[in-house]
Amino acid sequence: MNQKDIIQKCKQNDYATQIEVYNEYKNLLYNSCYRILKNREDTEDLVQDAFIKGFEKIHQVNDDMNLAAWFRRIAINLCFDEIRKKKHVFSMDDSKQIEAETEELEFENAETISIDFIKDCISKLKEKYRVIVVLYMIEDYTHKEIAQILQLNESTVRNQYVRGKNQLISMLQKQQKNEFKRTHSAT
Repeated sequence: MNQKDIIQKCKQNDYATQIEVYNEYKNLLYNSCYRILKNREDTEDLVQDAFIKGFEKIHQVNDDMNLAAWFRRIAINLCFDEIRKKKHVFSMDDSKQIEAETEELEFENAETISIDFIKDCISKLKEKYRVIVVLYMIEDYTHKEIAQILQLNESTVRNQYVRGKNQLISMLQKQQKNEFKRTHSAT
């Protein structure tokens, strides 16, 4: 069945097709939302809510629309709603706006670090940094879009992105040094 037929059947409230759509896209939505929320239970609830909301509004979808992208957008918007409830997490550590450090940390041989380790490092960032790093680096939002979504100043988003990215790179550099010591101490 092609995308147009699937959308038409969903618009007709065809339960079997809706289950197919759910099974096809649930992992995509879960992964995107979990990277933002970092809470399994909240993410599972939010994914369910995204499908409910999506099927309720399926009549708004054009027959040639990318259904996966549409449901993913609904889920991410629900994540933003959840984040806005906890907006205080994103306020600056103190009341002063600090200019973002522009100096990049040096990081070489990135291919030696596993994707799983990078994901683990991202998940260990403070929430205010992790959310912005995920939205910018993985979900491909601009600083301006993130600022609008989180209802923050763009400079705050930039500052927190730089701090989060620097913390991430520091974790990766530490891992790289540990790997280097481990491989060279064995010889």
